Amino acid sequence: MVNVFISSRRRRLIAAVGAGVAVCGLVLTAQGPDPQTAVNNAYNQFKTLKEGKNADYIPALAKVDPALFGIALITVDGKVYTAGDIKTEVSIQSISKVFTMAQVIQEQGLDSVEKRIGVDATGARFNSIIAVEGVRSVSGTGAPEMNPLVNPGAISATSMVTGANSDAVWKKIIGTYNDYAGRPLTVLQDVYKSESDTNQRNQAIGALMLAYGYIKTDWRQAVDLYTRQCSVGVNAKDLAMMAATLAAGGKNPVTGKQVLDPAKVPGVLAVMATAGLYDDSGKWLYHTGLPAKSGVGGGLIAVSPGKFGIAVVSPPLDDAGNSVRGQRAITAVSNALGGNPLSPKR
Repeated sequence: MVNVFISSRRRRLIAAVGAGVAVCGLVLTAQGPDPQTAVNNAYNQFKTLKEGKNADYIPALAKVDPALFGIALITVDGKVYTAGDIKTEVSIQSISKVFTMAQVIQEQGLDSVEKRIGVDATGARFNSIIAVEGVRSVSGTGAPEMNPLVNPGAISATSMVTGANSDAVWKKIIGTYNDYAGRPLTVLQDVYKSESDTNQRNQAIGALMLAYGYIKTDWRQAVDLYTRQCSVGVNAKDLAMMAATLAAGGKNPVTGKQVLDPAKVPGVLAVMATAGLYDDSGKWLYHTGLPAKSGVGGGLIAVSPGKFGIAVVSPPLDDAGNSVRGQRAITAVSNALGGNPLSPKR
C-alpha cells in the first residue's frame, strides 16, 4: 500500500506541473517558468523606480512622460505577454538602426555591411566624429572600428538602401519596419521636425562619411532619411514583435512573413551583441548574454534566439543613453525565463 500511495502522489505531482501550478511561489509549465508571471513581477518591481532622466538634446524627447513604462514579450510561436502601458508610442530612435542594417544585409548580403562600414565597436560615443576620422583611411576594406549601430555607420547604412529617389528609399525602409512590427507604422512628425532642426552634428557626420567614401550617394538625403527613420512611432508591443522576428530566425511569429533570411540573422544579432547599448554594450552582454538595442526615446529591445523577443518602453535614461527601467526589467525577465543564450541549458 505504501508503494502504491507514493506512486499515486508522484503521478499527481507530475500531472499538476505539466498543467501549470504554483510550486514554492513560482508558476511552472511543462516548458518552465510562466512568462506572464515573469513580466508581471518585473513590472511591479520596477514601476516605481525613479532613476535616470529623459534625453533632452532633442527637444521633443524631453517632453515625453517619464512615468511611461510598458513591457512586452513575444515568443517565437507568437504568444504575447505584456504589463503596463503597451499602447503609447515613442520614437524608435536608434533601435531603427538594427532594421535598416538588416534591410541592407537582406538585399546585398552580409559582406556589404562588413566591407563598407565595418562590424566592430568604436570605443567612442555613438555620435563621435573622432571615430570617423580614426577609420577614414580604410574605407572599403572593412573599417576596423565602425559599425551600423553608431550614427556614422547608421547614416551610411541608410545611404545603402537602394531606390530611384528619396520617396522610393523611404517606402522600402518603412515597409521593412512594418513587416517586422506586423502593422503599419508612421512617423511622429513633431519628433521628426525637432530632430531636423537640431541635427547639425549628424549633417557634419554625413558630409564626412561622403568625403571618406562610406557614403556614395547624396549625403543630405541619407541624413534626412536617417532622421525620419529615427522618428517612427512604436509602442512596447511593436518593439517586442520586431525583436521576436529576429528571435524566430527572421520570421514574424504572428504574421508568418519571412522578413530576413535565417542565415543572415546571426550577423545582425552579432552587431547588436557587441554595439547595441552604446558605451555599455560590453557590460550588458556580460550580465545578460542578450543581443539588444536601445534608443534614446526610451525603447529597449533584446533577443533570446529561438525563445523570445522582449521590449520595454521607459524614457528615463542612464548616462550611457540606455533606459534604466528597460535594462532592469529585461534582465529580471530573462533571468527568470533562462533567456541568456550563453548560459548552459537548464
